[in-house]
Amino acid sequence: MDFAYSPRTEELKDKLETFMAEHVYPAEAVYDAQIAANENPHEQPQIMRDLQNIARERGLWNLFMCHDNLGAGLTNLEYAPLAEVVGRSIIGNEAINCSAPDTGNMEILAMFGTEEQKQQWLKPLLDCSIRSAFAMTEPFVASSDATNITSTIIRDGDEYVLNGRKWYTSGVLDPDCKLIIFMGKSDPDGPTYRQQSMILVPADAPGIEVLRDLPMFGFKDRLGHGEVQFTDVRVPASNMLGAEGDGFAIAQGRLGPGRMHYAMRAIGMAERALDMMCKRSLERIAFGGPLSDQGVVREWIARSRIEIDQIRLLVLKSAWLMDTKGNAAARSEVAAIKVSAMEVAHNVVNRAVQTYGAAGVSDDTILARLHAITRALQIADGPNEVHLRTIARLEVKKHK
Repeated sequence: MDFAYSPRTEELKDKLETFMAEHVYPAEAVYDAQIAANENPHEQPQIMRDLQNIARERGLWNLFMCHDNLGAGLTNLEYAPLAEVVGRSIIGNEAINCSAPDTGNMEILAMFGTEEQKQQWLKPLLDCSIRSAFAMTEPFVASSDATNITSTIIRDGDEYVLNGRKWYTSGVLDPDCKLIIFMGKSDPDGPTYRQQSMILVPADAPGIEVLRDLPMFGFKDRLGHGEVQFTDVRVPASNMLGAEGDGFAIAQGRLGPGRMHYAMRAIGMAERALDMMCKRSLERIAFGGPLSDQGVVREWIARSRIEIDQIRLLVLKSAWLMDTKGNAAARSEVAAIKVSAMEVAHNVVNRAVQTYGAAGVSDDTILARLHAITRALQIADGPNEVHLRTIARLEVKKHK
């Protein structure tokens, strides 16, 4: 396994670090201020449009996309270090059009969409002239088990009729959201993993009602996490993504690279928190000297460095396996990074919060928001327990 960065990755990494230092980090406070000033807090602020224009000009656009020559043509291993760089800022991914849920939606459109679907939806998503949402999770069942999903997709002539309640449908409150990818059961009595389908739903289709915007540990996301009611929503049969019954397989195809993206972003968050912890420990005086002289703080810093470097290597191994052996061969490693990367990031952020004291739980720094994000993402995209179950099952299977 060779984890040395390719010349292309090194070049893009240098460009990204410059872009982040010169434009993204200085824009964070402006971004928040413009959202607060907007009549609609879910509307994209002008500063983000400015950042995206700069990213396009510098060739830092759609770096995640590796299908059909639609993006930069990077492998998972080449993209991973870049995801870490932009992951250091909450707005970094959006600035280069590499933010969820659009990334996953674009990937499955590239992999499973018809040419007509790609022209209608994928092309404008790649251009960021529209945004999208992903409607899978439901409030009344454990959606980590896709067989529990109760929403329905019923064929009626040349149309499908959709019914169900979804929540934490990320992106649905953005005024630019024009597409919702909806997952439901099209054949409840079919084979376990052929019951579900995914279908493309225009966001303005009659019968869609956004009931509320859900917070995440008290924080409201710019894109919004909506609770959405779908009542007799009709869409053309041609909007089916892939074939009827492909929903579970499509979901699995969406999640492998997506989890690698999340993991590397988590490492970026952890690196930023560690930087802040070190600087704070040098500046804050307690008991006659800087906190950096205290043994416990030194241990926090040392353990954070060890843990971040360990998880980075595991993520790079997972990316390498996906590139060389395929997503299925990397199943255990991908599950492992989803658990460990977010746990490491959360632990590092937690130590940084403790180092900052009262300032760490305030809105004066980014730490409180990182603390919320890294905790919430231990549930989102499949809770840790589901991934641990997968790893254990694959491990035990070796000995049968």
